[in-house]
Amino acid sequence: MARRLDEGWTSGNQLRLLENGEEFFPAVFAAIESARHEVLIETFILFEDKVGLALHDVLLRAAQRGVRVDVTVDGFGSPTLSAQFVNTLTEAGARLHVFDPPPKLSRRLKLFRRLHRKIVVVDGEVGFIGGINYSADHLADFGAEAKQDYSVEARGPIVEQLRLEAQRTIAQAAKEQWPDKPLQALAPRPCDSAGHAQARLVTRDNQKHRDDIERHYRMALQSAQREVIIANAYFFPGYRLLKSLQRAAQRGVRVHLILQGQPDVAAATWAARMVYGRLIDAGVQIHEYCDRPMHGKVALVDDEWSTIGSSNLDPLSLSLNLEANLVIRDQHFNAQLRDKLMPLLHNSCVHVSKEHTVAQRWWWRLGVGALVFHIVRHFPRWMAQLPAHRPSVVPAAETAVITSAPADADARAWSWRRLAPTRLASRGAAQ
Repeated sequence: MARRLDEGWTSGNQLRLLENGEEFFPAVFAAIESARHEVLIETFILFEDKVGLALHDVLLRAAQRGVRVDVTVDGFGSPTLSAQFVNTLTEAGARLHVFDPPPKLSRRLKLFRRLHRKIVVVDGEVGFIGGINYSADHLADFGAEAKQDYSVEARGPIVEQLRLEAQRTIAQAAKEQWPDKPLQALAPRPCDSAGHAQARLVTRDNQKHRDDIERHYRMALQSAQREVIIANAYFFPGYRLLKSLQRAAQRGVRVHLILQGQPDVAAATWAARMVYGRLIDAGVQIHEYCDRPMHGKVALVDDEWSTIGSSNLDPLSLSLNLEANLVIRDQHFNAQLRDKLMPLLHNSCVHVSKEHTVAQRWWWRLGVGALVFHIVRHFPRWMAQLPAHRPSVVPAAETAVITSAPADADARAWSWRRLAPTRLASRGAAQ
């Protein structure tokens, strides 16, 4: 029997690293195909392209055989689902929820406080968490704009943490919207060990867990002795995390950052480059990944600690969005992740030298740099002063997220069992 560790840590977990949609989508869809009781999904983006339609098909079959299916999408990240897409699922008994749907822009920054998490739990036995959305741009055949990203498949006691977190998101909505069909948790049961990894779920919200993910990064950096590798899509961290990176490098730790060199959002790379100079001066090694857009949110420290999840290292993720990361203590998983990141660092990145930042130094002389750091340093405190806002989670059929646009016929013909080379138009959303 697996034992529960202090501070939310669990032991006895089996973790498998999944790279990009080619590994992630088949694993998730196969798990749903074998579901017997329950499927829980949270995602920022669900597009009605070949990936979204493949997900639709496996969810539909699960619902038709009596599996309880709950899918929660973000109202901003998933703005256009057709009535056909939604109605066929709901008629089969599946429940689709939308987190804070548009169209009204709230005085309380609803536009920015988004459900950015990516969680899947099937039967309380297998879970997935990472940065991959349900869209075709996570597959290599999408072309030059295909994203580089990661997720993890988990078995063992940690899955119950994922399950309970996903249920919390929709529990209130289920109670209010379907009083005759309340959401009920599966009966508690002891979780047997599935492996040897220690893991815990770390979330960020706008109530009790405002800086938990950043705090775990900082603690790991403070304890680092030899090596830190961080691969992150949107990098513009706050003052305390920047100082932790600098201090680690200054005491001799090899600190490598793998950041976007081929951005899907140009402003994100511009922001990241504003802090390059100070990090390089402290000894941090910065590498810009140039094969395609970097969308990963992963890190490792020394030989044991690692994290993978939905949280970028920018103000939106660290101070506003609902995020979820898995924090892991396991040498085997750490080695898996390192084996994936090192080839990117050596073969697909441009090393950013101090000379590369000289052209930008005039920004600092004009005082823009000082202003930027002032904003970054105080951004979380300023956001905490804004009026509180209770997010809504409502049935998809009642929101403006539904459109009458028909599904793409070519996309609907795609099967998750064969990754067909169908190129779909980019939606251009930051994820």
